[in-house]
Amino acid sequence: MERLRDQVEKESRDLSILEAVIEDGPIGIVRLAEETGIPEHKARYSLRMLEDDGLVEPTPQGAIPADDIAERVAEINSGLDQLVERLEELSAAVPAAEAAE
Repeated sequence: MERLRDQVEKESRDLSILEAVIEDGPIGIVRLAEETGIPEHKARYSLRMLEDDGLVEPTPQGAIPADDIAERVAEINSGLDQLVERLEELSAAVPAAEAAE
């Protein structure tokens, strides 16, 4: 569970960075850190991951959202909805503590 919790925190950080790029781009790492409250080294890492995923593009002025960002955000939201449904299914499948005794 801890590994999953850590991954969810990382994804949450990435989404915060993505939101800042969409709203304020072009935006650099220092400003991203200031606006999101995320340490610069973590903002830099998240930005690199978002670039690798094709969600943001680097420019000399800072990161900007990809041209097709609206479509990509819709895909992310759909994927999150599917994950929530799956987690609800898993939660319902966990046996009650009383039944396990």
